[in-house]
Amino acid sequence: MIGPLKLTRFEKARIVGARALQISMGAPILVDASEGISSPIDIGLKELELGVLPITIRRTLPDHTYQDIPITWFLEEE
Repeated sequence: MIGPLKLTRFEKARIVGARALQISMGAPILVDASEGISSPIDIGLKELELGVLPITIRRTLPDHTYQDIPITWFLEEE
């Protein structure tokens, strides 16, 4: 793999922001929200931390090719 071995802050912000928008538009929540978290952003962060999001990160390389990396790969490294 080329690039950082963990999610960058920009990738994390993009994932959480997109997921928060989905939740605010009525998408089903993939974690137990009874723990006192009610904000879509907090729910998105919790889903990201638990690794329940079926998301793949696409990193563009300098030669304009790309690399698709499953988000679960980043969570296993931590």
